Amino acid sequence: MHCPNPIYGEASFPGNLHLVLVLRPTSFFQRTVTDLGFRFSQEDFMLKMPVVMLSSVTDLLRYIDENQLTSEFGGTLDYCHSDWIVLRTAIESFAVMVKDIAQMLQAFGTELAETQLSEECSAVEFLLLSHTEKYRRLKDAIRSVMREGRQLLSNLETSRKEGDADTCWDTTQDWDTMQRLLAQLTDMEMAFDGFFDKHHLKLQQYLQLLRYEHSFQEVNCFSVPKIARKHTDGSQTNALHKASAAICQCCSDEMSQAQVLILHGHQLAAGHHYAMALIVQRCNELRHQCDTLTSALNTKRNSLTQAQTLLRLLEEAQRWCDDGAYLLANQQVDKFQSKEGAQAALRDIEKFQEAAPPLLGAGVDVLFLEYESVLTPCLQVNTKTFQKHSSVQALIQSRQNCLRKLADKHVRPIQLVVPRPENPPRAKSPLFSPKHGMWWCNINFGSNYPLFFSHEFSHSLPYSIDGEDGTDLLKRHVMKELIETERIYVEELLAVLLGYRAEMDNPSLAPLLPTSLRNKRDVLFGNLPDIYNFHSSVFLQDLESCLESPEAVGACFLERKEHFHLYECYCQNKPRSDSLWRQFSDCPFFQECQKKLEHKLALDSYLLKPVQRLTKYQLLLKELLKYSSGCERASELQGALEAMLDLLKSVNDSMHQIAITGYEGDLSNLGRVLMQGSFSVWISHKKGPTRVKELARFKPMQRHLFLHEHALLFCKRREEHGENADKTPSYSFKHCLKMSAVGITENVKGDVKKFEIWYSGREEVYLIQAPTVEVKIAWLNEIRKILTNQQKQLKGLNTFPVIKCHCYSSKRT
Repeated sequence: MHCPNPIYGEASFPGNLHLVLVLRPTSFFQRTVTDLGFRFSQEDFMLKMPVVMLSSVTDLLRYIDENQLTSEFGGTLDYCHSDWIVLRTAIESFAVMVKDIAQMLQAFGTELAETQLSEECSAVEFLLLSHTEKYRRLKDAIRSVMREGRQLLSNLETSRKEGDADTCWDTTQDWDTMQRLLAQLTDMEMAFDGFFDKHHLKLQQYLQLLRYEHSFQEVNCFSVPKIARKHTDGSQTNALHKASAAICQCCSDEMSQAQVLILHGHQLAAGHHYAMALIVQRCNELRHQCDTLTSALNTKRNSLTQAQTLLRLLEEAQRWCDDGAYLLANQQVDKFQSKEGAQAALRDIEKFQEAAPPLLGAGVDVLFLEYESVLTPCLQVNTKTFQKHSSVQALIQSRQNCLRKLADKHVRPIQLVVPRPENPPRAKSPLFSPKHGMWWCNINFGSNYPLFFSHEFSHSLPYSIDGEDGTDLLKRHVMKELIETERIYVEELLAVLLGYRAEMDNPSLAPLLPTSLRNKRDVLFGNLPDIYNFHSSVFLQDLESCLESPEAVGACFLERKEHFHLYECYCQNKPRSDSLWRQFSDCPFFQECQKKLEHKLALDSYLLKPVQRLTKYQLLLKELLKYSSGCERASELQGALEAMLDLLKSVNDSMHQIAITGYEGDLSNLGRVLMQGSFSVWISHKKGPTRVKELARFKPMQRHLFLHEHALLFCKRREEHGENADKTPSYSFKHCLKMSAVGITENVKGDVKKFEIWYSGREEVYLIQAPTVEVKIAWLNEIRKILTNQQKQLKGLNTFPVIKCHCYSSKRT
């Protein structure tokens, strides 16, 4: 008898039963119980279906064939009920899993359809990763269920092949059921893959579109008017050249970005992007913007080229005017006493006029007509060159008239006049070295353009010249020398940093570099990169801004005074650098670098440049100050000169300080070094044995004293001698006096160069002899300042110490 299962869509039990066969038990007790139970419920059974009571298994065979009965009922059917239950349970569990998978796919599809897309790329990227991860988990679940279903179907097929068709129960319906469930699962997987592939592609294209739009907005923000306005001002050729290069670089970068973006847009469109129309529109906009930007760039480049040409012509004209002034100034009067000398001078002037720039002959009207589009206020200022040209031309014509007269008639010799003592000529001028003495005469030159002539020629001129003071020209040319030497200095520093310091990291030169030198770059070069950065990025620009007003350079030095303390660190490291250089000066690495740079001098000469430059500043400031007496900003120049001199002194003092040996503490705790120098010293103590010992010393001790803000150090100078000895002196520390316990006696009878420093209430007295009276006064002034500052600080604490300064006679001990 077959009992169909409702899970496969068949009628439910017992709707299709027509006859009930009841087999009575064989034991008496069970039979009695069965009869009683059947008797009470017989009416219910009879009303629903016919029931037949059977006494034995033999009676059962009359109703059912033995092939349909199992062995326990006397039949021959090979059937195991527990196996059938396991199979049915596995099939039903698989069907439930297929149903669960279908529900999970349905829920995930609903989630994808209802997802709100963000306009942030990061959010879309996260969403893309999240959906991909969920898809992979669902795919793993489907594959797991699919493997289980196929395993179950394989077991059914094996059972059908190995079993006997006459004795096994029929599994055809179970096999068909598994086939149908697996087919359903496969169809769901294929539909799910197709849906997710479309969703994933659309999400990726949406992300690509977002990124493309962001890139488009970044490129589109660089507008053409900004290019047109950028770097429009410039009064120097170098500035315009840099401006032109900067604009070209900027536009080149922008157009490169636009071209890359256009190419990317075409790639997206070729990939059948769903927003193809929008992407093509953006590409067309970018292409139009590139064309517009190229046109604006060409216009701006032409404008800057014209401005650069104009400035170059103006600079050439300016130099011609300067050269003309100096030509007239340097023509020597003693050569004009002969006809041949006057004619030679005339030829020199005519040859010089032939080399005049064509711009000067064209006139200012032609200048404005040709360069009207690029004339800015800064460029219009330079038109004063025409005024200078007119003044120079007038002087040249006047000189020519004079020389023609001298060439046409015999001129008696003119007695040379010696310069006045109050205006002696300079032995060596940083700008000029004429053979004859120089003095300055007033010339009406126009536009503040001065000239200077030799005093002999000025006395011989047949006409008088009135005008401005010629010191303005000297100040201008001192300023030019300061700027030009500053540029050369910056270039030399850069050459050292790139040609030597950076090459120490060059792998190709590593075999030439000694191993012990590879980590000594900071010792060899010190803080030279910091000095270069300061001069190239800050100070050179400050000096260039003072070309037209040289007196303003004093404010530049004062404003940047703190930056110059970089030289203290450099000079303090210089002995270590020199020692390292002496050790490796013959190294092939340095020779190769010098060869590449084409330097005639070795590296140590260039490492000395910062020290030389520091001394050069104070010399040039002295020159400017000499020619700026009485001007409004002379006090600033004086302050700048004093600041540079103080810096040189501070550098010198710090160089000596680092050579102190034997001091156990930290020298930085003693404060800044204010003074240092060598003195003769006698010491006396109140204590008996020590006093006797010191009294026995008639010859003074030679000591090098270091005056700090908080202490006075006594050291002994030591120098090494020999061929390989270090020529830098060292100072052995002897003893230290705290300034809080020091007193002074300024005058000692018998020697104006002596003074006393006493310590702890004259328990120790140091008789000090300075080399000169001036050195003594300078030291006493500094010590007095320290003691006065201590008194002021103590007054703030309501204590009133007394600074003792005595004058008494002292016998030599």
